[in-house]
Amino acid sequence: MASNPSKLKIEITSNERLKNLKSHFEAKFGESPLFYARAPGRVNLIGEHIDYCGYSVLPMAIEQSILAAVSVNNSGTIQMANTNPQYQDFKVSCSEEIVIDRENPKWYYYFLCGVKGIQEKFGIARLAGMSCVVDGTVPPSSGLSSSSALVCCSGLLTMEANQKSLSKVALAEICAKSECYIGTEGGGMDQSISFLAEEGTAKLIEFQPLKATDVKLPHGAVFVISNCCMEMNKAASSHYNIRVVECRIATKMLAQARGLDPSGLLKLCQVQTALKASLEDMLVLVDEVLHPEPYSREEICKVLGITSEKLCAELLSANTQHVTHFKLHQRAKHVYGEAARVMRFKSVCDAGPAESIKLLGELMNQSHASCRDLYECSCPELDQLVDICLKSGAVGSRLTGAGWGGCAVSMVPSGKAESFLQAVRDAYYTPDPRRAAMEKQSLFVTKPGGGAAVLLEE
Repeated sequence: MASNPSKLKIEITSNERLKNLKSHFEAKFGESPLFYARAPGRVNLIGEHIDYCGYSVLPMAIEQSILAAVSVNNSGTIQMANTNPQYQDFKVSCSEEIVIDRENPKWYYYFLCGVKGIQEKFGIARLAGMSCVVDGTVPPSSGLSSSSALVCCSGLLTMEANQKSLSKVALAEICAKSECYIGTEGGGMDQSISFLAEEGTAKLIEFQPLKATDVKLPHGAVFVISNCCMEMNKAASSHYNIRVVECRIATKMLAQARGLDPSGLLKLCQVQTALKASLEDMLVLVDEVLHPEPYSREEICKVLGITSEKLCAELLSANTQHVTHFKLHQRAKHVYGEAARVMRFKSVCDAGPAESIKLLGELMNQSHASCRDLYECSCPELDQLVDICLKSGAVGSRLTGAGWGGCAVSMVPSGKAESFLQAVRDAYYTPDPRRAAMEKQSLFVTKPGGGAAVLLEE
């Protein structure tokens, strides 16, 4: 795999979406774009909420993407516009510090996360002036990583406009770090797959160091995405960061119970590494050390021997300061169990046994049950949708992305794809007018797409 993002020559007239974007850009700015940048969304097949705990995940890029048209100029400003009229234009100065408002996660602040990440990486005092029009086909707040695709697209085009060069791995790491400016404490899966994806294959993404390995999905099955039509914006709510914090506290509690120094440990995988234990051992340890009842702040401080001030300053994030109780047992149990399911999923794909579709489906079903019951990141609509998918012929179905809304991914035998789509349409979308109106972009078969690239007009 080439180490830097691809630069592809393309014939614009043969691509309807690019043609429309180009004419939108010309109408807006009175000139033609210099280049285009594209970053795909993703679907995570298995491995939910474990990347920020240091564990491997198994996503693939989807065909839906964020696409931007860009021109470079000496205006001293970065102008951002969107083809979707509900997203307003925005403008910032190239020489002033870029300020991102966490309290107000607008589309252009995600764009500016990518700009700021590149600016800080290279120490660029004055960025190149740019005019940009962004077009997105990844449904927003759906668990398909529209926000990270926007950050990645912006990081890539800022690098290109300022004539810098970075590897895909470096770009993924910068974009993962810079998305934290908007307040989401993510783990890096979304940015990694957006840059490291290759057409035709899913990827096992490992962290520290960041590495992507091809995972050949079995013939005879397709993956279908279905949106439950409930939106969840990670940066605008605290559910996501509460889970990050609960895992962080569970890490400290497990380390303390086994005589490790908890001060340098923040991720559940670090406890496993320090103890040289298997994931199965860790699941036993969770049952031995952590009680299922929620922990109060007082109990956590007592066990860790820290003050309430230290808990707030070092373990809680800005938007979790209000939380009083923490479900440590359930969260740690999900993470270690899910990490084991990812490795089993990959080994089934690698070995390709006759019953591989059935085995992978079972792992997906176990993953959904764990997300629903232990991690509590599902919602009634998602559970109903997953249930309908299984009744409609899926061998496995689970929420994908952060949860609390968004999409399910289902593994469906190829021969049943059409009847599956019809059955899900009839049971979930048609009876509800709001869902029926969204059905076209909410229910579709997907295959592994390629990673982020710069596109140049031929």
